[in-house]
Amino acid sequence: MAGSMEDFIDGVVDGNLTDDRIIQWLREVYDNGMSKSEIIELTNRMMKSGRTIEWGAEERALVDKHSTGGVGDKVSIPLAPALAACGMIVPMISGRGLGHTGGTLDKLESIPGFRTNLSIEEMQSQIREIGLAMVGQTEELVPADKRLYSLRDVTGTIASLPLITSSIVSKKGAEGLSSLVLDVKFGRGAFMKEIGEARELARSMVDTSNGLGISTVAVLTTMDCPIGHSIGNSVEILESVETMCGRGPADLEELVCVLGGLLLESEGACNDFMDGATMIQDSLYDGSAFEKFKQMVTAQGGDPSILETDISLMKGLGLLDSELGSITVQCRKDGWITDIDAMKIAEICLEIGAGRLTKDEGIDRSVGVVLDVQVGDYVEHGDDLGTIYHRGAEESKISERLLSSISVTDSKPQLVSRIVEVIK
Repeated sequence: MAGSMEDFIDGVVDGNLTDDRIIQWLREVYDNGMSKSEIIELTNRMMKSGRTIEWGAEERALVDKHSTGGVGDKVSIPLAPALAACGMIVPMISGRGLGHTGGTLDKLESIPGFRTNLSIEEMQSQIREIGLAMVGQTEELVPADKRLYSLRDVTGTIASLPLITSSIVSKKGAEGLSSLVLDVKFGRGAFMKEIGEARELARSMVDTSNGLGISTVAVLTTMDCPIGHSIGNSVEILESVETMCGRGPADLEELVCVLGGLLLESEGACNDFMDGATMIQDSLYDGSAFEKFKQMVTAQGGDPSILETDISLMKGLGLLDSELGSITVQCRKDGWITDIDAMKIAEICLEIGAGRLTKDEGIDRSVGVVLDVQVGDYVEHGDDLGTIYHRGAEESKISERLLSSISVTDSKPQLVSRIVEVIK
């Protein structure tokens, strides 16, 4: 890896470096790794490879969250408005999903008219008015990552810890953040399967982000079972709204409150993260988070009228479409729900069109799975386990697959938090 990092990143962006030279460098990093200082330097140069978002001296408490992804992971959607309701400035730049369901942008675009392609100037103007925006990455931000990632994708170097770290942190750094929380997931429904590799990635990202002057904390969370009840795009917006109205599933609410509480603590807005978690929870129950969400929907061109009632929301999200089929799966014996296999449900969602395998592939935002149960529930023969919303799928096949993803046994499971460890 001879030569300066600045020259290398400049060559990546301006095209002076050939693909073959960049691939050689990627493979060297993949094989040999990088020191902590080298990762920080790489991330810094990537961050500065394009435009960075500038904020005024009076604009403080700029916070964001990043998740490594999972099944039913809609945490960002209620979290961002809750943070804004607690006085934070939230310039949340999100992405699209490749895999079982869409990403945060795909979910938000389930709302009729909602725009995620704001310019930096439009985003800043909106944030100065309401404290919140959830948008996609512009071509101006971190252009180096776009070229590096495309070559990582075709050379089998995706799993390199330095390259993962620099890709994620450079984009967050370009937002001009003061604080960041990272939700690093592990388990069968996550990119990282084992806690050890998740901990290593979390440590690398925390060190790198702190090295760039962003106060950062990471949370290790389990991803064996889906988060909440809903897996899809429109159905996750529905569950997010329910969460912002104080009636969401307990595991989703816990993640929103703890991640938000850590950010509030980092910004000195509370005594400790538990006090911060209470502030976030209060915003979910007193209506202030939902009010911020409505302001954001309106500001970004979405139709706010769909948020007036549960029925108007379901209709607006396409969940009452007459062409949308549904099949409800019922339990075949009495017992306790001891496991729900996130990956089996993810595969169903991908098959019925809720996700995509390539960035240019279409996506059906109305299809998905809504579970009636979570681990720890007691069920009886004939009870509803979940409903699959689809368009023309082979119902007997997908219903059996959903049934096989849910384990019912005679033993009551011990319930534990998804949150395993906090890394600062």
